[in-house]
Amino acid sequence: MSQQLLYRALVTAKWVSEVIKSPQTGSSVKLLDASWYLPKMKRNPQREFEDRHIPGAAFFDIDHCSDRTSPYDHMLPSATDFAEYVGKLGVSNDCHVVVYDASDQGLFSAPRVWWMFRAFGHDAVSLLNGGLKNWMKEGHPVSSGKSHPASAEFHASLDKSMVKTYEQVKENIDSHQFQVVDARSAGRYAGTEPEPRQGIEPGHIPGSVNFPFTEFLTEAGLEKSPEIIQSLFQEKKVDLSKPLVATCGSGVTACHVALGAYLCGKPDVAIYDGAWVEWFMRAQPEDIISESMGKSL
Repeated sequence: MSQQLLYRALVTAKWVSEVIKSPQTGSSVKLLDASWYLPKMKRNPQREFEDRHIPGAAFFDIDHCSDRTSPYDHMLPSATDFAEYVGKLGVSNDCHVVVYDASDQGLFSAPRVWWMFRAFGHDAVSLLNGGLKNWMKEGHPVSSGKSHPASAEFHASLDKSMVKTYEQVKENIDSHQFQVVDARSAGRYAGTEPEPRQGIEPGHIPGSVNFPFTEFLTEAGLEKSPEIIQSLFQEKKVDLSKPLVATCGSGVTACHVALGAYLCGKPDVAIYDGAWVEWFMRAQPEDIISESMGKSL
């Protein structure tokens, strides 16, 4: 396990607090609040950001920074659109980006943005371990109001190996070229709990393994240690020496799987971006594994 790899993936609230106070390093670190919630949660992340955020942070809107032409939620934008969006948030290629969210879990949506930066060729990106929840618990200050970052220039190039398509995942059912790990809850995976999106029934992709994203987090909302995460992967019979693809409902919590593997020294986990929503809409009934109704013709 490389300590340098761990440091780049996660930073502590204490570290962020010291960095943003320092005139030498503060300008090179860019904080992004990437809070996003399922509609059923009835939370407005942008309004919450204006009420309370880490000083100097800008708001990253996952729905806005997406392919608006796709019928599926917040699919990856083009490299040009991503570069333009983050540039307006004040992010340049020289920045060390630190992403967090304000979820009750500690981290929920922020790993998606961590993964997006890496997919677009920017490796200097970290997550604030424990998110805003632990930032406040440790007594660090918060600001309110809208952010007005000065625009910067950002260049992006998509690493296509970081993304999987429906066609690639469908072909994999027979070819077994990579393992598929599903980060949704056990009930949604099994088909016994409802999906949060209208018209989508629960279930899973044939051959996929369930690893709910909450299992990566401690009760306090911090990421579990690489040693514990590695043992959890082993318990689920996921081999980190072999190709791995993560999925979930719409490509957000899947990124917890990518983060967990990264902390164990595996930085090359791809995300099935269309995730369960696309799979359910496009797959034949026999490719929907469910303990309940599944999909009818």
